[in-house]
Amino acid sequence: MSVAEHGFWPEKARMVRNMWTVLLILLVAWAVLSIVGFVFEGLLWLAIIGIVLFVGTLIFGLLRQRAKRSKA
Repeated sequence: MSVAEHGFWPEKARMVRNMWTVLLILLVAWAVLSIVGFVFEGLLWLAIIGIVLFVGTLIFGLLRQRAKRSKA
């Protein structure tokens, strides 16, 4: 049996791993923006944007993972 018959594609696995790496980097960036926004009172708007983007990125990643599981 070939690799294709087993349904295992190394390229897909690598792409999924890269997607999670990008999402993790975005989550860290949004968390840092939120902290900076809370530390400097004049940048409270930055904290709000950071929190919204953090939650949005987290939800996006979870939805993508759930969609991937339902396909398998």
